[in-house]
Amino acid sequence: MKRVKDFAWPAIGLGAVAFSFWLLLKELRGISVADVAASFAAIPALHWTFAIASTLLAYGALAWYDRIGLAHLGRRLSWGFISLTSFTTYALSHNIGASVFSGAVVRYRAYSTKGLGIAEVGLLVAFCSFTFFLGTVLLGGAVLTFEPQIIERWMDLPDWVGRLIGVAMLSGVALYAAGSLFHFRPLKIGGFELVYPRPPVAARQLLAAPLELIGAAGIIYFALPAQGNPGFFIVLGIFLASFSIALVSHAPGGLGVLEFAFVKAMPDAPTAQLLAALVVFRLLYLIIPLVFALVVVVLFERQRIAEVLRVGS
Repeated sequence: MKRVKDFAWPAIGLGAVAFSFWLLLKELRGISVADVAASFAAIPALHWTFAIASTLLAYGALAWYDRIGLAHLGRRLSWGFISLTSFTTYALSHNIGASVFSGAVVRYRAYSTKGLGIAEVGLLVAFCSFTFFLGTVLLGGAVLTFEPQIIERWMDLPDWVGRLIGVAMLSGVALYAAGSLFHFRPLKIGGFELVYPRPPVAARQLLAAPLELIGAAGIIYFALPAQGNPGFFIVLGIFLASFSIALVSHAPGGLGVLEFAFVKAMPDAPTAQLLAALVVFRLLYLIIPLVFALVVVVLFERQRIAEVLRVGS
């Protein structure tokens, strides 16, 4: 049974990739690789600069996730170590898929060298995952409240339904903030228990998570041309939905899933240019960080092996 479970999520992820690519190819009839390459080459240098700055903002905020989580656990570590660990964790988990599990493995390997146990790392992983969820709900609620018509890009529903969902999402975040501020008892949902953090910790969560998501969405926004660009707020909403779907699919890097969700949600944008923007996102947010993360892992493991050999000699 355990072996079945070990292979279940990778199988689901690869199945999601294959199915999404099939759907995506149906949407991309008439679009050639040359069209996408030309659109990629046409992105202005200034827009590349803004996209790179957005990437740095996103990964800087991700490092803040870990620092906030460690503060919640009462652990103090250097900013440099936290940043390197967080960067490596997210660069690998975003590409591998099953981000909670893969992120836990990388974090434990790093933070155990600083004295954190399995239970503490597990709590840290849960805290960071919840911080991301909190940011998604907060920004998603804001988008639906102020741009409720965005819901029509996925479902045939009236604007008031979108606004109602948005207000409900914002109310949930407000309840969480109130629980922290007024020291509510832990909220139990089935086997899950939500312990409200101290107000300063919760306030930092509500700032860090939106910054990360705004940075990630900004990569795509700045890579898009003016033609067919619906504006940052709409791009942000589409990114939140598409990225969430990609995460739930467990597809490695959301490959195919993210692209299909974006193409379906932005029918007015020139498809070749939209795909070029998504290539920029993959390059800056996924591929380049992955290369650097692999170098960090190799150097880290080499240092650990050297330490073991030195102690054993």
